Amino acid sequence: MQEKKKTTEKLPTVPMRGTVAFPHMMMHFDVARNMSVRAVEEALLHDRKIFLTAQKDVFDERPEQKDLYQIGVVAEIKQTLTQDDVTRILVEGCYRAKVKKIEKEGQMLVAEVRRLPDNSREDTDEVEMKALMRAVKDIYERYAGMFPRMPREIMISVLCQETPVGLYEEIVFNTMFDFKDKQLLLEENFLSRRMNLLYQILTKETMVLETEKEIHDQTQENIDQGQREYFLREQLKVIADQLREETGEEPLDDADSYAERIRALNLPEESEEKLLKEANRLRQMPPSSQEAYVISSYLDTCLELPWNTLTEENLNLPSVQKKLDADHYGLQKVKERILESLAVRVLNPELKGQILCLVGPPGVGKSSIGRSIADAVSRKFVRVSLGGVRDEADIRGHRKTYIGAMPGRMISALSQAGSRNPLILLDELDKMGNDYKGDPSAAMLEVLDPEQNHAFRDHYIELPFDLSQVLFIATANTLDTIPAPLQDRMEIIELSSYTREEKFQIAKRHLVAKQLERHGLKPVQCRIDDDVLYEMIDSYTRESGVRNLERTIGTICRKAAKAVAAGEKKRVHVRMKEIQEYLGIPKFLPDPQSKQNTVGLVNGLAWTSVGGVLMPLEALILEGKGSIEITGSLGSVMQESAKLAISYARSVAKEYEIPVDFYQNKDLHIHAPEGAVPKDGPSAGVTMATALISALSGIPVRADVAMTGEITLHGRVMPIGGLREKSMAAYKAGIKTVIIPEGNKADLEEVDDIVKENITFMPVQNLSEVLEIALDKPEKKRKSGSSKEKKKKNTAAASARIS
Repeated sequence: MQEKKKTTEKLPTVPMRGTVAFPHMMMHFDVARNMSVRAVEEALLHDRKIFLTAQKDVFDERPEQKDLYQIGVVAEIKQTLTQDDVTRILVEGCYRAKVKKIEKEGQMLVAEVRRLPDNSREDTDEVEMKALMRAVKDIYERYAGMFPRMPREIMISVLCQETPVGLYEEIVFNTMFDFKDKQLLLEENFLSRRMNLLYQILTKETMVLETEKEIHDQTQENIDQGQREYFLREQLKVIADQLREETGEEPLDDADSYAERIRALNLPEESEEKLLKEANRLRQMPPSSQEAYVISSYLDTCLELPWNTLTEENLNLPSVQKKLDADHYGLQKVKERILESLAVRVLNPELKGQILCLVGPPGVGKSSIGRSIADAVSRKFVRVSLGGVRDEADIRGHRKTYIGAMPGRMISALSQAGSRNPLILLDELDKMGNDYKGDPSAAMLEVLDPEQNHAFRDHYIELPFDLSQVLFIATANTLDTIPAPLQDRMEIIELSSYTREEKFQIAKRHLVAKQLERHGLKPVQCRIDDDVLYEMIDSYTRESGVRNLERTIGTICRKAAKAVAAGEKKRVHVRMKEIQEYLGIPKFLPDPQSKQNTVGLVNGLAWTSVGGVLMPLEALILEGKGSIEITGSLGSVMQESAKLAISYARSVAKEYEIPVDFYQNKDLHIHAPEGAVPKDGPSAGVTMATALISALSGIPVRADVAMTGEITLHGRVMPIGGLREKSMAAYKAGIKTVIIPEGNKADLEEVDDIVKENITFMPVQNLSEVLEIALDKPEKKRKSGSSKEKKKKNTAAASARIS
């Protein structure tokens, strides 16, 4: 009880609205509410001490304890003045205090408060406090410079303070902060934290003032610009009148100037008449009117178009071939199609522009080949990005009567190119959408139709423009989202993902040199071995293109640049044994494969969007009741292939000494690792049949053989897709023999030469040929069959072997 008397006291309380008092601060304010007037009168009757605390809501007329901040200031009333029912008092803050309890006694509030310790002494080291003082002075100087009508005497007084307490009090007592920010300052106990908080508040307020000034200056500038334009126009009129008086000549006005430029273009009669009509309308309008501005913009846009400007093409086929080969490795289909087009133009100069569509996965060079083609044939190049376009007006333009109207992307591209026969790259054609504003893909039908685009009409220019000389090259990742009528107007060229060898050649010829130049390295300063590039392709990237491969090479170049710049090394030679120092542990493991002849384990081949992979299939025979288990996230088509394989195994059971009733007393389990990766497609049919017959007969499968092909119920092997990528996966895995369908023999022309040099391809027509090649049968188990059939198989195998 005795301790409480020493540390707490009861004082009349005045709730402050939008104002915060501080210790040592002299301030005056008006008191009008009855409870506040009674509190002041009570204080004057005793020791003139009063407790001041801020209200949380300034509009609350009858605040209670929950509506008041718990920390305030005990102040001493120095002077009072009452006039017209309003009492003005002058107080001086004495010390901070925390509320224990607030009660209403009569008509006033009385607070039981506990005095808080004074922690104004420096609670941090001298160097840090000096840094805080400098930072606060700097930001306050900026704040004072932005604050309107800031008295210069206050700013000088603040900047001359030499103690942190003096600096803090001088700023807080004389600056108009929000009362909530001031309450935070009051509640903070330690001086260093108060200074930090004060710095944050000043920074926030300065940013607000700077933003306000920018808005004000921009508004004023717009107003001044309008007045300036008006005065300049008036001065131009006066100057024109003076020139006419002195020279006696009639100067051309804007309308006459437009008319001369229109006639100089030698446009078709319809177009020339339309533009001259707009020029005559301009002559009849005040120059400062909004309609005159619209017509002037329209005429400027039309006159800037390359109506009669053509770029001379480079029709030297060897030169074009050399340029395309230097810029891009591979992409033979695209290069051959461009060279064929140029060859036709040599023989028939009247050939209209071509419309090609390159379809393929990301990163295979669809967009970059467009620029290379333009450079090779000496045409201007313009890229039009169609990704996310949902408004038909983006293609055809807006009617010029609308505010902010502009031509569509096709006309804008021609204006940008400055030529009537540029190469326009329509990038991401498959990413266009549609909504209530129209379907942009429908507008593209006229643009890409050679029979219509010789008179393409944009909604803005409203004149026919000839697009037939333009070489359009569109790019897309898929044809699924491109409408069939639009596909019908383009020549589709499908680009597959790069093979391992193509990625290596691209990296060696282009990417390494590009990244060395980008990172400021010379070829002698950084060298990357070939086997390191192969390892980056196999173990650090898995993609259809080469973008991630380029980033991986850039990672090595950055580390090399750091070593050279720091003087650690003069030259960096990246060898295979050091690759993990630069790139860390490998991100991708090699494809799983069978390393030795195994019963029921076959090396299959699969196609993915990032290239071919080796996909082993496993079959296991268990005692049971004839159930069939298929695992490995297999799709419906692969499950059907498994059923076909089982039926075929039953049909040839006697030939391979398989119990004919195995489907009744044996359980079959077929699995395709990796289990978490979804798989589907018919090309695993031969693989499943071979694995199943191997497991049932106990004959192992050769580990150096991989296979792909679809099967029928009678054992015929049907053609498949993706042979180029699948064969590269087999080569990478060290496979020596690949069994392919007879119908895919023609596709071997597209297989890389290095693959054909190292792999023997065995075209087959039926499963019996597959089993003859793949199964490692002991001599005593080999079935001779009829002499006629044996002779036929031997002849087919001998004639079909391709190395």
